Amino acid sequence: MQRTTTAAAVAALLAAAALGLAPHQAQAAPAAAAAPAPAPANAHAASPELRFHDIPGSGGITLKGNVFTPAGAEPGRTYPLIVLPTSWGLPQIEYVVQARKLADAGYVVVSYTSRGFWLSGGQIEVAGPPDVADVSAVIDWALAHTPADPGRIGLGGVSYGAGISLMASAHDSRIKAVVAMSGWADLIESIYSGRTQHLQAAGMLGAAGYLTGRPGTELQRILGDFLGSKLENEQAMIDWGRTRSPAAQLDRINANGAAVFLGNAWGDTIFPPNQYAKFYEGLTGPKRLEFRPGDHATAEGTGLLGLPNDTWTSAHRWFDRYLKGERNGIDTEAPVQIKSRSDAGYEGYADWRAVGAGGSERLALADSQRVYANVDSGANGGILLLTNLLDQFLKTPPAVSVPLLPRAFAAVWQSERHTEARRVRGTVRLHTTVTPTKGDGTFVAYLYDVGPLGVGKLVSNAPYTFHGKTPNQSFGVDLELFSTAYDVPAGHRLALVVDTVDPLYIEHNPSGAQLTFSSPRTDPSYVSVPLREQ
Repeated sequence: MQRTTTAAAVAALLAAAALGLAPHQAQAAPAAAAAPAPAPANAHAASPELRFHDIPGSGGITLKGNVFTPAGAEPGRTYPLIVLPTSWGLPQIEYVVQARKLADAGYVVVSYTSRGFWLSGGQIEVAGPPDVADVSAVIDWALAHTPADPGRIGLGGVSYGAGISLMASAHDSRIKAVVAMSGWADLIESIYSGRTQHLQAAGMLGAAGYLTGRPGTELQRILGDFLGSKLENEQAMIDWGRTRSPAAQLDRINANGAAVFLGNAWGDTIFPPNQYAKFYEGLTGPKRLEFRPGDHATAEGTGLLGLPNDTWTSAHRWFDRYLKGERNGIDTEAPVQIKSRSDAGYEGYADWRAVGAGGSERLALADSQRVYANVDSGANGGILLLTNLLDQFLKTPPAVSVPLLPRAFAAVWQSERHTEARRVRGTVRLHTTVTPTKGDGTFVAYLYDVGPLGVGKLVSNAPYTFHGKTPNQSFGVDLELFSTAYDVPAGHRLALVVDTVDPLYIEHNPSGAQLTFSSPRTDPSYVSVPLREQ
């Protein structure tokens, strides 16, 4: 029996309801060239045509897909093609609402369930070479079986579909435009940043993979080594991730010249924004970067149900500009568009470096502080998906009472009260000196906005892990916190908190370990906070 997750099933049923399909059609694809699904009674006579197909993938497997063609497609006429690989754990019904809208606008749209998931053949390859070859195979099939134009081919997706799309753009020069929403550019930097395993992210992906698909032997081994903290296999894990990272294919992506649109959320707990911003800066072709409040895939999630959605609106404009040649202005706007977590307006910048061009404010970490490891002080980054979703819609980030944090388990430094608001934009950087009593260890740094009553709201955080250090010998640490856009009101303070346990991450602190954070006169410790120009 096909295995499912509640999230996948709910998403499929909701999308099916929006399209007017029966629930069983959301989970299984009929045989190739089956008759189109019956239209709802109130459907317009000129609505796009949907057909389900078995599409040959690479290596002889079958991919379950569906195709929308524009209403009243004229014989002999070709239309721009958009291919949409599905997200991790979701079936081919995922994009039907957006695919129909694209077909309404004159596109042929082919969506397919990524290999190894649901009823598609093969095993889960995590955007490896077989997945990249599948994209080319689907394009070949579409050019042979639909009125698709070989000179106007686009690729897009959410999350896993975004990663596959970026990887494919490095290997198939026919792809002219890419829309990558909530994806990754650097897989290692995403779930192993600071040399720390992102426990909840990897655990959720692994569980969803087993429940909705068939992980291959290599993926099973990598997951086991990763979650089991097998350091002897660390380099093999890093090499595996690098071969699946678009950042490692940057030269090829630039050479092929596809127009690349990147969209992500500030609080993405699976693929944090830093790695997307770095990748964006390295692109040399037409490009656009958008960051909004939210968590993984929540910034574009409502669009999958047909609700108004800024990310999908930008995606449609991007395809229209670079596949249809429409002069819709998206290429003349500031290419970096961000929305602060604190207000509803957008800010445009010439590039990522300009985001924090207002200068930086340094919070000196002058006094030495020691913490005992293995105890959660209460400061943490929240819960995967849920916490930053609440921040997106209710503006309620994780909060702690900074005065009540137990100083035995949390180091705390605070600024003076600010007489003016601080608009934090970009990547906060921590520089400090650490002296451990053990050779291995983990700590997590948090930046808080602290109000008059001492309640701190999380601005950003990041983990850091070290191995093989000499006990009681100091070493320097430079750590980038996850990029963000957050407004600190006048009268508030900024506070840096460091502790050693966070449910989001695997920690490596031996029993009885202690960490001392100091600020030598010759190498002072500080936090550098990038600010927007007033």
